[in-house]
Amino acid sequence: MPKITGEVRDASTGEVVQARVQVLAPNGANIAPVDAMWKVGSGEPFFYSDGQFSIETTRGYHRVLVERGTEFTPWVRTIEVDGTSDSIVDIQISRWADLPDRGWHPGNTHIHYDEKETNPDRRLAYDSRVEDLRMTAVSILKRWDLDYATNKYPPGVLNEFTDTHHHVQSGEETRHNHDPSNPFQIGYGHVMLLNIRNQVDPISRGHIVDQFDPDYPPLSYACDVANDQDGLVIWCHNGQGMEAPVAAALGKVHAMNLFDPFWTDIEYFNWYHMLNTGIKLPASTGSDWFLSSANRVYSQTNGGFEYESWLDGIRNGRTFITNGPALFLTVAGHDPGQTLEVEKGTLLHVHARWDSHYSVDRVEIVVNGAVVARRDFPEGSTSGHLEAELVAGVDGWIAVRLGSGSRDSFNQPIWAHTSPVYVTGTGTRSDASVDSAKHFADRIDEGIHWVKTKGRFYNDSQRKEVVDLFRQGQEWYRNLK
Repeated sequence: MPKITGEVRDASTGEVVQARVQVLAPNGANIAPVDAMWKVGSGEPFFYSDGQFSIETTRGYHRVLVERGTEFTPWVRTIEVDGTSDSIVDIQISRWADLPDRGWHPGNTHIHYDEKETNPDRRLAYDSRVEDLRMTAVSILKRWDLDYATNKYPPGVLNEFTDTHHHVQSGEETRHNHDPSNPFQIGYGHVMLLNIRNQVDPISRGHIVDQFDPDYPPLSYACDVANDQDGLVIWCHNGQGMEAPVAAALGKVHAMNLFDPFWTDIEYFNWYHMLNTGIKLPASTGSDWFLSSANRVYSQTNGGFEYESWLDGIRNGRTFITNGPALFLTVAGHDPGQTLEVEKGTLLHVHARWDSHYSVDRVEIVVNGAVVARRDFPEGSTSGHLEAELVAGVDGWIAVRLGSGSRDSFNQPIWAHTSPVYVTGTGTRSDASVDSAKHFADRIDEGIHWVKTKGRFYNDSQRKEVVDLFRQGQEWYRNLK
């Protein structure tokens, strides 16, 4: 049988690179090498390639599509196989953007492989390279007695998958689910612990372990242990969970995982509320189950990729999250993560800029949760800018977001969001801050009621600890001035 043999190279460097590949046969079927590992998730099927592949096929026209991460332009060609000889395909993929050259480096902070994955080592070796990620984090996870494939990796850097340009690590998702009738309903919440050396116990608590497991200890204790290890604490599942506003108010969390794996109103609702109350909480993101989306967080290192600098960028809010577009923001010359101290009435120049392979339909500047400037593109836009002049009337935050009806090969709508620039010094608290503080104070009240009346504990001392912790967070919101 004739073969299609391909080699994938970076057009600028000439090096052979890993990529995801799709080959459609004349009959419309997806064909691949017999031992191929396939992409997981929605959208177009692809197999993973180490940069070279060979596929037995039949006579006729074939379509070949090759993708690598989000900064390379997808390569697509029609190849005719004549049936008498092999077809050699020289694939040169080019970047439409080179963010690492500008000090921006992508990572995925939330990945697990489920119990059905039979070759996690091979998949993990592919993932960071195929998706062109500088930092890739899988995490151990406890849900009943399910044997997740990524639970095999111990906490810390995974040297067998790490090189100069790709840092791969194992962290931990510590979590609590509380409703026996709905085991997926979030209780205290879910927290991602990265950059840790040692496992933080318990990995889970409550009904997610078994029906008799106590709703103790609170997740804030796990955050404390991770912080003692100089860990990176990211609240995942989008700020959901009754303990999220408590842990954020008490300074136990470094960032919020958003848009993993797609937009839901609750995640931005909670994050915006936290920002409104003055909590400085950068945006992060991940794909959760496998590399099942193109989600990534870019961290600014002000140079080449160095893991510690990448972590510092996350902690200090020099980030934007995206599944493709590059999105940048300055407010009076200040970048995301920075604090701008101004007098009331100061005129602030806000400048948003974007570049994208897929077309963008809308870009919005957001101040304290409200859209203050917007630009729509009925015909789509792949690059541009949006500017606004704002008067600093209250303290708060400014960010920019974009969205589109365009979809990538995971069939996910195009989206990006920056972390905020913070504004202080006006001496005036916004109405949004007042409303958000009341929202969380009331929500924590509901959590305290649940702990007192429904929570399962070994003794009253444990119950009192959790109630006292929640009240500390509640007082923080009530005391905002």
